[in-house]
Formats: sequence, C-alpha cells, structure tokens
Amino acid sequence: MAKAPASADILLVERNAGVLTLTINRPEVRNALSMDLLDMLGDTLARYADDEDLKCAVITGASDKCFAAGGDLKELDAVRSVIEAEMMSKRGRRALQRVRTFPLPVVGALNGLALGGGAELAMACDLRVAAAHAEIGFLQGQLNCTTAWGGGIDLIAAVGSERALDLLLSARRLSASDAAALGIVDRVCEDGQSLDDCLKEFLAPYLRRRRQVLKGYKALTGAYRQSVHERLLKVEQTNFVATWTHEDHWAAVEQAANKRRKT
Repeated sequence: MAKAPASADILLVERNAGVLTLTINRPEVRNALSMDLLDMLGDTLARYADDEDLKCAVITGASDKCFAAGGDLKELDAVRSVIEAEMMSKRGRRALQRVRTFPLPVVGALNGLALGGGAELAMACDLRVAAAHAEIGFLQGQLNCTTAWGGGIDLIAAVGSERALDLLLSARRLSASDAAALGIVDRVCEDGQSLDDCLKEFLAPYLRRRRQVLKGYKALTGAYRQSVHERLLKVEQTNFVATWTHEDHWAAVEQAANKRRKT
C-alpha cells in the first residue's frame, strides 16, 4: 500500500489498488472539520484529479465513533460578522465542491457519526457506505442556523424537497438503516461485517469498470448536481449568513455550551 504525503497528520492519504482514501484524523475532537482540514481535503482531491491509476476515491474518519461530528467549535465561535460568515461559507463550500467535481466516483465511508457539517461532507460524496452503528443528521436547526456548504442542496437532490424539509427542520439523527431506507445511504454493513469489508464489496463492481466509463458517468451525474447547485446556491448562502449572524443562533450556541459544561 502506497502512502502519499499529506500536508499534516490531520488528513491521512493513501493510494491502493486504484482507490484514493482520505481519512480525517482528529478523533480526539470527534473528527471536527476545521477550515484548514477542509482546505487540505479539497486540495488533495484536486492534486489527484488527473492520476491515471485511480478509479475511485473514499473519504472516511479515524476510529469507529465519528466520520465528522460537525465543524470545529472553537474556530466557528470566532465567526460573528456577516463578512466572516460569508467567507466561512464560501471556503467550506469550495472544499466540498472539489468533492462533488472530482472526476471519479467519491464514496463516503461513514464509520460513525456524520453530523452538521459532517453530514454536509457525507452528502457531497457521490455515494455513501455506512457502518451499522453510524448515524447522519443535519443538526444545524438545533442551533438556529441553516446549511452552509451545499449540504441542504445535496439532501434535496437525494430525497426530494418534502423529505429534505422534514429532515432539516426536525434536525434529527438518522440511523444507518433509516438513512438507507430514505436513499441517503447506499449500503449498510451487515451484522458482524467490518466497514472495510463492506466497502471493498461495494467498490468491487466499480473497480471492474474502465476508467473512461467511470469518468463518463461521473461527468453526467456531476453535471446534473452542478446545475442544481447553480440554481440554489445563492438561496442557501444568503439564508445561512442571515441565520448564523442572528442573535437566536448565538443564544442556542451558548445554551449548548452550558449543557456540555454540566455533563
């Protein structure tokens, strides 16, 4: 297995048998998505976009607890003004857009919780495989804000506007099996099956395809996704900035922080 250099240990990069694997490696903070980490993720995908030996990419998280349990709270706490919120939204969206536009299929391997920004990253992937204990949830509504990086748009494209509206407003977690029933997750590990084995089984038919076929179908589905994002991007970003900078958001953040201190 060839291990490629990464900008830092917070993102592990490996190439093996036609698969590029990017592992978010911040288990001590539940694989929180810092801006630097998102930049590294996007830049790494851009760097490997023309690698003729690749057929697929996989994004996953270290440990078996969290894929990514949201953005980096300490970093996000400093984002207060309209300009700062716009910059944060655009920076994160730019990274996730590189996931969406990678020329080959990108599979999110959900090893645990994918919450908030982590759910947005999972939905930016083309397909999702989940451990049986994994959960996904757009919890932004609990903090009185909306999606920032295109995740709401991806959810609408995946499940339709009515189901997406319910999931976004209820801000509830979905088990892997419930997410699969809605079409958000494409494969759930069977009882006793490891995520690695499940992923290997899931990728097997893709790896049998010629690279030009993989690229051709990704170009087709990618063009559809891009057209949806172009129509809805401004609506999502405008409402994110408005809700993020609203006093109700910061009151909910403080309430959540107080709750964490007591536990």
